[in-house]
Amino acid sequence: MNTLRNSIIIVSLIAIGVLFYACDSIIDVPAKGALSEDVLANQEGVETLLVGAYGALDGQLMSSERREATDVSNWVYGSLAGGDAHKGESLGNTNGYVQIGNGNASASISFLDGKWTATYEGINRTNAVLNLVDEVDDMSQEAKDRVAGEARFLRGHFYFELKKMFNMVPWIDEDTENPNQPNDQDIWPNIEADFEYAYQNLPEVQNDAARVNKWAAASYLAKTYVYQEKWSEAKALFDEIIANGVTSQGVAYDLIEEFRQNYNPAREDGNPEAVFAVEMVANDGTGHTDNANLGMSSAFPYGDTSPFPCCGYYQPTQDLVNSFRTDGSGLPIIDVNDPDPYNDEMVNNDMGVSPEDEFQPYEGPLDPRLDWTVGRRGVPYLDWGPYPGVAWAREPENFGPYGPKKHVYWAEQQAEYADLNSWAPGSAINTYVIRFADVLLLAAEAEVEVGSLEQARQYVNRVRARAANENGWVNLDHNRSQAIAEVANENEMLGLDDVSQFDWVIREDTESTFVYLGGGSGNANNWQEYEIPNYDIAEYTSAQFTDPNFAREAVHFERKLELAMEGHRFFDLVRWGEAEEQMNEFFSYEGPALGIPTRDGQFTAGKNEYYPIPQNQIDLSTVGGEPVLQQNPGYN
Repeated sequence: MNTLRNSIIIVSLIAIGVLFYACDSIIDVPAKGALSEDVLANQEGVETLLVGAYGALDGQLMSSERREATDVSNWVYGSLAGGDAHKGESLGNTNGYVQIGNGNASASISFLDGKWTATYEGINRTNAVLNLVDEVDDMSQEAKDRVAGEARFLRGHFYFELKKMFNMVPWIDEDTENPNQPNDQDIWPNIEADFEYAYQNLPEVQNDAARVNKWAAASYLAKTYVYQEKWSEAKALFDEIIANGVTSQGVAYDLIEEFRQNYNPAREDGNPEAVFAVEMVANDGTGHTDNANLGMSSAFPYGDTSPFPCCGYYQPTQDLVNSFRTDGSGLPIIDVNDPDPYNDEMVNNDMGVSPEDEFQPYEGPLDPRLDWTVGRRGVPYLDWGPYPGVAWAREPENFGPYGPKKHVYWAEQQAEYADLNSWAPGSAINTYVIRFADVLLLAAEAEVEVGSLEQARQYVNRVRARAANENGWVNLDHNRSQAIAEVANENEMLGLDDVSQFDWVIREDTESTFVYLGGGSGNANNWQEYEIPNYDIAEYTSAQFTDPNFAREAVHFERKLELAMEGHRFFDLVRWGEAEEQMNEFFSYEGPALGIPTRDGQFTAGKNEYYPIPQNQIDLSTVGGEPVLQQNPGYN
């Protein structure tokens, strides 16, 4: 359902026209096609402004910075910086990616200024709504409360983004007359107040699936409690959410039956896991991809044989891949005294292996979520066929052989859900800011911290049980649609005519895929067999959750697995107080493991927990030779 997103396109974002202050700060964005308050002071005008505020959620087209810098997924600041991913593409085109990923970000990096600018633009738009809504005469009080609730939810979201990235940021609301405010106050109470208001004033069911509701506000409020370690408050609210929460369509919160379906645009309508999603739409009639998940458009596997027109960014790390190894009982490999025991053995990769040469994928037990998260050589890549590894990596010598997967569209869905109106592909795959699995795992954290270890185990196992649904695992059928043939045996395979290099067939006798590597298709030695990986996943027992330290480690690690490549990892590590140990272990492992030079990083405690305030913003705040904004510790 794309009603709201289509409205955003039609409205042309006239919300920017109602800003009530004017100075040189970037917090003030020049009006575009500005309309007066008198023209907008009615229900239609207020709703138009609100739609404009929703339009700021994806972070696109609100600064001059690159699309990745402002993307709602936070893949640069959360996943790249948190060790889930490498920058990818080419080493020569850095734009701050490598510095951010290695703990070397400086205040002059334009990426950070772009994120700041785009996020405060979203705040401007919500404040415009709140400035006007009480002045409108043709709306009921209930309707005004609903509009104000949506606007305050969105403002809470934007400030939450700024808080977790920069920590100390200026609070500017609808009553602020001078926007050049200092960043010397903790804004958590203000964020709480916005989400609390939204929780109390939003309806459970909205007339558009993309609009936020009461339970999305409750979930974000509970997440705000978690970030402040208000465990009792968080637990109480999570209890309500898990028992009674529904989506904006009125569907009871639950895990969608298969992990992979969260990334299937055909299943977004009615998805019970959708707590707060930013809606995307492809082929909207505009002739461009601005509304088609633009921030992820450069992050598709790219190479000579890739079906995607650009660009090769956002390549998963070896550390992340190894994390999905399981022990002999189907459980993660974790140890409260060792930050990365899963790295004691490497899931083998095809670094240094030509696509024309044979490669044997890892045969040990793996969590099945790995292959819906990462493209690995020999494993079905959605329905595009066996992933070719380094052939779809622009510079594997710098960024490794793996490809991202969660935001990539299927071949069979390309006509409907891909947008190829630009040099980089867009898609209609929504971005989940909060999904129900996230809620369950945050609730599990709260349960551990208040001492309810058994309840924490049940929440974690609920997530793991969904992952254990074999109907949702990568399987041989995913290679069928683009195979050149399905053959009964080797003789039929060797007798095929007109076989091109890297074509593949399905062999029914072996129940496996064979890829032709070249050199003559009539020779069995020129065919590479790929079997489906060895998936093994199990639930935790009650006995394993009697130790709070182990329970805490298990919950934290489950978030790494379930939410990998979704922009959460760095922020989780920081709030847990684990970033220094985990990231420095990552830096010491990743570069040598892959033989790449691009992860020579260092996490410095007391500094790298937050990004630097953009120097441009500090300069713009200067009055009488003194900046109003102060830099974060360690960056002066």
